Amino acid sequence: MAYFNPEPKYEHGDQLKVGILLANLGTPDAPTAQALRPYLRQFLSDRRVVEIPRLVWWFILNGIILAIRPKKSAEKYASVWTSEGSPLLVHAKKQALLLRGFLAQKIQSPFTVELGMSYGNPSMESAIQKLKAQHCDRILVFPLYPQYAASSTASALDAVWRVLLKTRNMPAIRTIKHYHDHPAYIEALAQSVREHWRINGKPNKLVMSFHGVPKFHLLKGDMYHCECHKTARLLAEALGLNQDQYVIAFQSRFGKQEWLKPYLANILESLGKSKVNRIDVICPGFSSDCLETLEEIAMEGKHIFQSNGGGEYHYIPALNESEAWIHAMTAITLENLHGWVSTDWDANQAKKDAEMTKLRAQGLANN
Repeated sequence: MAYFNPEPKYEHGDQLKVGILLANLGTPDAPTAQALRPYLRQFLSDRRVVEIPRLVWWFILNGIILAIRPKKSAEKYASVWTSEGSPLLVHAKKQALLLRGFLAQKIQSPFTVELGMSYGNPSMESAIQKLKAQHCDRILVFPLYPQYAASSTASALDAVWRVLLKTRNMPAIRTIKHYHDHPAYIEALAQSVREHWRINGKPNKLVMSFHGVPKFHLLKGDMYHCECHKTARLLAEALGLNQDQYVIAFQSRFGKQEWLKPYLANILESLGKSKVNRIDVICPGFSSDCLETLEEIAMEGKHIFQSNGGGEYHYIPALNESEAWIHAMTAITLENLHGWVSTDWDANQAKKDAEMTKLRAQGLANN
């Protein structure tokens, strides 16, 4: 069996393109234990996600977690699954489609957009194969994680490199590391909050909750914690909030080790016991709503807050395919495509150049 993946058919004169690869975490194919098991195995086998000695973790993962968690996770996924499928995948596909349309208004030279997931489908390999099949010789990898973390952004890039390791004719690659403080991203967040407040009024407290990671990640040099705090500060400034009007928290703690604090569950419990009339919760680190935001934050978070005496609880949806976010994605993409795309590209001239290239190649072949 060949080590390298087969290359798509190419002829001299074929028009080369620039590819934009949107990279996200992933999702199971269905809200069932059968579909969750391989997805969780792939996800939890990633060394970026779980930094426990491999032999120890192998027994924990295969002997305990994969025997118990798929059924429980499937029930949670079923509670947020839509008629179109997984929320994360539905939103990500719409983002890719809209980004393609917005970029087409800015770029004349050939380009295309594909979506790839670190785990599950569409896989990173299938996305890169689609880009190569369209003759993309340059690819911009756009991880949909505003704040850099080794367990998310770097993991997505690992998935790209694994494909390229088996690619004979490798494309040029550019990557976007983070955009936690990009003005267009902050403004998109601010607009989503303002719109929510316009319709529902303002809360007593805005809770900005980010996905949690073990504390040792920060101590060993991961910049995620700092970038989350900067995003929160910039968003608060854009909304005109003082320090008493918002709080930062971290969600989704797993295991017994210490994670980034304060924990969201503790914050919600405390606010509930303080009889706060209303809080709004937003998750700035998520470009698309998914199981974590829709079930853990919107449902479980509400239960924790209100069961401890709290009043109204509002979850502010992720940016999803809002116009402000697609504009931000467009701005971030264009900044990172500098020199690769053109606004004055001429299709007729490109066709003539391609035909000339083909004739020259044929001439060399006949000599």
